[in-house]
Order: sequence, then C-alpha cells, then structure tokens
Amino acid sequence: MASCRRVSLFAFARVLDAKHREVTMKYATATRILLKALLLSGTMIAVTPGLGVAQTTEKKGTTPYVTHFIFIPVKSIDVGELGTATLLEAVGTTQNLKGEKMLDKMSAHCTALNVASGDKKYIDGACVLSDSNGDKIFSTFDTRDVDKSQPDMSCGTHIITGGTGKYKGITGKEPFACHVMPALAGAGGYTAMDIPHNTAWEIK
Repeated sequence: MASCRRVSLFAFARVLDAKHREVTMKYATATRILLKALLLSGTMIAVTPGLGVAQTTEKKGTTPYVTHFIFIPVKSIDVGELGTATLLEAVGTTQNLKGEKMLDKMSAHCTALNVASGDKKYIDGACVLSDSNGDKIFSTFDTRDVDKSQPDMSCGTHIITGGTGKYKGITGKEPFACHVMPALAGAGGYTAMDIPHNTAWEIK
C-alpha cells in the first residue's frame, strides 16, 4: 500500500513539473512577443514624423494672429504747426487666430516713433516677441510700407529679421491692420489698439 502511494505521489509530481514547465514556456513566449511589440512601437515612434518625441517644428507657413497692444507715450517734441514727434512704448500679448501654437500667447514689447509733420504722418519702430521658453522673434515695422495686395491689412508691414532658440534663422513679412480700441481710463495718455497680422514666415 505504501509502495502504491509512493508511485502515485511520484506520478503526481511529474505531472506538476510538466505543467510548471508548460506555463513557464508560455510565459516566456508571451514576454518575448510583448518585448518585440514594444521595440517595434518604439522604432515606429522614432522614424514616423508627427509621433512622440520625433515631432519637429514646421519650418515655413502663413500665420494670422492679433496683438493686443497698450501704447505708452514716453517723450514728445511738439513744435506746433511744424509738427510733432512722439516716442512710444508698446506692450501686449499675441493670439493665434487659428488656435495654433505659432505666434500664440507671446509677449510683445515694441518701441515706436510717431511722426506728424505737414502731410507726413507715419509710425515706425521695432518689436520683440517672447514665448514661454524665452525664445524671441525680432521685427521692424513701418506704416508707410503697405501691401496693396492685402487691402484688409492696410496699416503697414512688419519685417521679421531674426530670432533666437527655436526661431533662429526666421525671416518673414507681416502686413498688419490697426483697430483702435476705447481709450484707457485715467491719466497718462495711454491708448489701446488691436493689430491683426497676416504673417508669411520661414525658418532656414
């Protein structure tokens, strides 16, 4: 009787061992399949544009955006009928009109000269746009430079001359319009203006 029990236990142990090896092999096979799938997906992310960390910034485009400006008079020369020249500082923020990231939620800081003398009336100057990473775009502007092919942008033109960080090597042209906003309350002569731009840009 004891001999039969030993034989039965031995047979049972062999069955358990066989089952264990079968489960282990299935687990190892499943693990290899999973690892291959992960490696394949990692390769796909690395080589497929627009996926994961391989996504690159566009190098060229047309971007409509508006800058919400406050203009601050700094200093003025007033010689009556001969004319005036006023140095202005302008600060504001940008809004991409398509909801895209380019030229959106950037801070704007400009210096401008407003000249009015006889039939000559113009504003020119320069601006810097800064994004949340501290990368910058520099441009000049002149209200005498009007792109007649875009009648809705008849206030002047910005010329993008360069940038830093992700914008290094950027150039472009930005015809713009001028939409005067209600005067600000209080002293100081501050004025507000929304300036829509239609920007054609390229990063080389």
